This record gives sequence, structure tokens and C-alpha cells, in this order.
Amino acid sequence: MRQQLSLHGKSQYDATISPNYRNSACGPTTIHVILNYLDESAPSINELYKLLGGTKIGLFKWRLIRNLRSLHPTWDIRNCSLKEALQEIDAGRPVAIRFDRYFSLNWRDKKSTFAYHWVPLIGYEIRDDELLLIFHDNGGPNRESKIRTALFKDNEKVLSFIKITPIF
Repeated sequence: MRQQLSLHGKSQYDATISPNYRNSACGPTTIHVILNYLDESAPSINELYKLLGGTKIGLFKWRLIRNLRSLHPTWDIRNCSLKEALQEIDAGRPVAIRFDRYFSLNWRDKKSTFAYHWVPLIGYEIRDDELLLIFHDNGGPNRESKIRTALFKDNEKVLSFIKITPIF
């Protein structure tokens, strides 16, 4: 079984993003991509970096939730479980996911796909009784964002999910 949204990713190293932000712009880039998918009126990544409270070491989850709620006070923006995240994908809405070895105290976990990174979750696949997460990786220096997959079981300890649901 496979479910995947048709969502256009963006590189956090895009020329339109301030060079000072690029290394730590994965959170604002993820939110920009999701907001554009949901309502097509997202602020620029540079603006989101400031509005969401981005820092040189990244974007804290609690700060992302609090500040995104202030931008969209009528939306349901919160931590969610894996089950809820997959339900959001089934409902046609991407989810922000964070890989974080450091603040989850799993810094020695070398199996995880990323040490610290925000990405838009755009789908999932169940293959041979294993869950694969499908996401845009937010690019790299001189590389556009591309769709990648990661085994949930290899990342379970370092993942958190943020539901971003418009309420109309």
C-alpha cells in the first residue's frame, strides 16, 4: 500500500534564501512548502525564518508550534502521533516531521536518516510489513529538494510530527 501527495519541494539552499539562514533553514523551508500546498499564500522562507524564530542551531519544535499558531490562529497546529500523521496524509495534508538525535537524547543512534532536520512528510508506503516514510529532503548546496524514503523503524526514536490543519 502506498499513499503520496503531489507536493513541490524546495531547497533550503535556494538563491532566494539569505546565505546566513541556509544551513539552518530546514524548519522554515518545511513550513513554507506545507503552507504553499495548503493555501498558496505562504510568507517567504526568509520571512518565516524570522516569524517562526529560527536560530543558527535550528528551529525548536515548541517555538515552531507557538509562532505558527500566531500566524494561523484558527488552524489545528500541534504535536501528533504517527497514526495521526498518516491520517493527515490520507486526508490530503502533509505533515512537518523532525529528525532529532540531540534533543531526543539519541545522539549515538547512527541508524537515523538525519541527525537533526525538518522535512515535509508527503506520504508513506507499507512494504513487506515495514513502514516507509516519504518526504522531501529540502535539498542541499547546489541541489534541489528531492523525494526520499526512510524506514520508520530506523528513525522511530528520533522522530516527532507536527500536524498543520486548516480549520474553515
